[in-house]
Amino acid sequence: MPPSDAPTAREIRVADKDAGPYGITAGSDDALWLTFAHSGRIARLALDGELKEYPLDSPACRPTVITPGPDGALWFTRTQDHRIGRITTDGEMDSFPLPTPDSGPFGITAGPDDAVWFTQMNTDCIGRITGKGEITEFALPTAGGFPSAITTGPDGALWFTLNQANAIGRTTIDGDTAIHPLPTPNAAPVGITSDGTALWFVEISAGQIGRISIDGEVREFPLSDRTAKPHAIVAAATGDCWFTEWGNNRIGHIIASGEITEYALPSPSSEPHGIALGPDGALWAALETGGVARVAP
Repeated sequence: MPPSDAPTAREIRVADKDAGPYGITAGSDDALWLTFAHSGRIARLALDGELKEYPLDSPACRPTVITPGPDGALWFTRTQDHRIGRITTDGEMDSFPLPTPDSGPFGITAGPDDAVWFTQMNTDCIGRITGKGEITEFALPTAGGFPSAITTGPDGALWFTLNQANAIGRTTIDGDTAIHPLPTPNAAPVGITSDGTALWFVEISAGQIGRISIDGEVREFPLSDRTAKPHAIVAAATGDCWFTEWGNNRIGHIIASGEITEYALPSPSSEPHGIALGPDGALWAALETGGVARVAP
């Protein structure tokens, strides 16, 4: 479907272009929390626009994806120095080194077991970390699969994308894993979310949105521009998901029937990456060029 001019998207400047806002999530304090991937900072953005930044101990640690944990703190991956970070809503910070060197943590999510789960892009592993920093790693039955985003599914398992294996993975909290290949070759899935019934994901190289049932049935829905490079996706409700199109500067919306609507962002080439449902019911996207976009449905 061609881009629409509604709903209205508003941009808020939060950093210069060198900071690189990348991940975004809603915290337990009714604020948005962001990672500044290029400057090694975490930022808190209140709904009234107040911004507070927290420098990490390594400016080059590359914080990427961020999620609220079961303890009410924010947990995030540090892709460059291979650590998992934690920050409370009061700004108290800690980080935990991973057992496997150069593992490249990326996706992260609160699990169904009062722990936080994450992917390791470089080692074909899924990791689990407790609130005390105890880490367990689960090896995947793939080589070079490049596990990327991860989310808790409606069945109580962890679901994740395998960007280079062209598949969706599922693992239980005990580490039992199943791999579901995608119908489209070289689709390169990245973001994934649960709508409470099924899992929805984006195919960055194929320009498609995918849906997989907990039984492993996959459906794919092509975008109007197959070069749009969809990157991240979040569910607002069952059968109601929103996603970023990094390649053509849009926010997309898909419903259960597969109908897709796309909305252009105000600034050209703003590089939308992470997306989250805000505490105000709007969609918020991190723009790597230094802003966030608020889209009110």
